[in-house]
Amino acid sequence: MINIFEVNETNKMIEQEHLDVRTITLGISLLDCVSSDLDTLNKNIYEKITTVAKNLVKTGQEIEREMGIPIVNKRISVTPIGLVGASACKTPDDFVTIAKTLDKAAHEVGVNFIGGYSALVSKGMTTAEENLIRSIPKALAQTERVCSSVNVGSTKTGMNMDAIKLMGEIVVAAAEETKERDSLGCAKLVVFCNAPDDNPFMAGAFHGVTEPDAVINVGVSGPGVVKYALEQIRGENFEVLCETIKKTAFKITRVGQLVAQEASKRLGIPFGIIDLSLAPTPAVGDSVAEILEEIGLEMVGAPGTTAALAMLNDQVKKGGVMASSYVGGLSGAFIPVSEDNGMIAAAAEGALTLEKLEAMTCVCSVGLDMIAIPGDTPATTISGIIADEAAIGMINQKTTAVRIIPVIGKKVGDTVEFGGLLGYAPVMPVNQKSCAAFINRGGRIPAPIHSFKN
Repeated sequence: MINIFEVNETNKMIEQEHLDVRTITLGISLLDCVSSDLDTLNKNIYEKITTVAKNLVKTGQEIEREMGIPIVNKRISVTPIGLVGASACKTPDDFVTIAKTLDKAAHEVGVNFIGGYSALVSKGMTTAEENLIRSIPKALAQTERVCSSVNVGSTKTGMNMDAIKLMGEIVVAAAEETKERDSLGCAKLVVFCNAPDDNPFMAGAFHGVTEPDAVINVGVSGPGVVKYALEQIRGENFEVLCETIKKTAFKITRVGQLVAQEASKRLGIPFGIIDLSLAPTPAVGDSVAEILEEIGLEMVGAPGTTAALAMLNDQVKKGGVMASSYVGGLSGAFIPVSEDNGMIAAAAEGALTLEKLEAMTCVCSVGLDMIAIPGDTPATTISGIIADEAAIGMINQKTTAVRIIPVIGKKVGDTVEFGGLLGYAPVMPVNQKSCAAFINRGGRIPAPIHSFKN
């Protein structure tokens, strides 16, 4: 039974501490849309999405009004288009027509983003999947709401180095295609290792093939709530600190659970998972970096940052799994540079480097996220960065990802404005030493020995 104290506490978290439900994401299977005729396939996709998702935005807005809980985004994820378009698409341009169909459907139903323009190539690429990957720069340049992801490795299969090499080239091409908008296309493209099937967060959301025909996944947020809770126990030991984070994560997740169940009931679509990730925004006070600084760091990036982030992530997960039986997606703490006011400040001051961020990705939810780098960075260097992150994920049996933006025409020290939740970022330096000979070897790095558990 919910009492008046809990109601008042939740209202305070919403009004003063930046608590929100970051997204309701409706996952839709497109497997029943498959056709060998491209026009028929596009027609089927448009009709399926606009039928299943027609009430998503309206329902989200009703829940916001009735419960007083901000729901920042309403989104859709679909079956990886590399699979859906395999029969009909013979060229990269064929896949671009599907991207435009997805964008048209997203506009029609009013969602912020639609994810799933994706390929899963951790062990090898089919011709269709390679064509999709090669279509990504043009697809992202010619659409507004489409997001793309490519999974290039996993603990079970190893790392597809041919795909990793290609993705370095694709990131550069996506930057060039959108250079008039500060290479914004790259902000809608993420490269994964161990990508989850049920992630509600963009740009990496897609509807996995093990999922039902349609499902509601919810992503919560709340760095500001955690920071406020820690401000009340300054100077206490780690036992008190951990208990406070855990209890706060529990409360945040319960709000997400309530919204998810209500959306599921009203839409008549099964509830999938709660992703309890602490997702920051550029707003002051809504920052994962500021949580780490409240824990005791002068500035994020200082010695102790990785340990503090590991502890934060673990306690968030422990609190969240007590609040919901269906926790999934990524679930932990995001460290996107451009979307976190504290990360931006630390990067601008030089306290936070690409190498330190890489160390932090060993213990965070995702990886190198929303990082602006010089526009003349070689494709092989970007591939090397992707390979490093994929290796961390593969060896540690966790999800890692790279969403990196080589901003054409910008150099170290410049600032790039992306707008909205994407925020702004200083252009960060990249190691100038070449890894081209390593990347150009080709082939596949085998799965680690501890992957053999059958």
